[in-house]
Amino acid sequence: MITRMDHFTIVTDRLDVTRRFYTELLEMEEGPRPPFPVPGCWLYISQQPVLHVISVKEMPEPRRGVLDHMAFRAEGLMPTLERLDAAGVSYRIIRAPGELRTWQVFFMDPNGVEVELDFDPAESGPDDWALRTRAL
Repeated sequence: MITRMDHFTIVTDRLDVTRRFYTELLEMEEGPRPPFPVPGCWLYISQQPVLHVISVKEMPEPRRGVLDHMAFRAEGLMPTLERLDAAGVSYRIIRAPGELRTWQVFFMDPNGVEVELDFDPAESGPDDWALRTRAL
């Protein structure tokens, strides 16, 4: 019945900061969005709208949903870490256990949503990767 993941939706009271975080830091592209009666943006990867952002005046209380994190496949581990460092974004980096050894980088977006980027295990990582884990 289900054929693929379509998109995630987050709400924010910081639309411009959130838009810049995902477009400038993570290189998603803002694209077409239906004319909904509330402000927001749709962010695309490879011409697919994967992250819908809805602007609200105040964050809902209580916060709703139980989304633990959203994960994206990514390329360019070292340039990504440099971008995160330059932006002052705290992250933790691990190697997945077992044979695959995928690089996984976890950090929070401006709204407190955890983002995971998964990189091919063949990519070169920093020699001090285990020390780069910072409290989130």
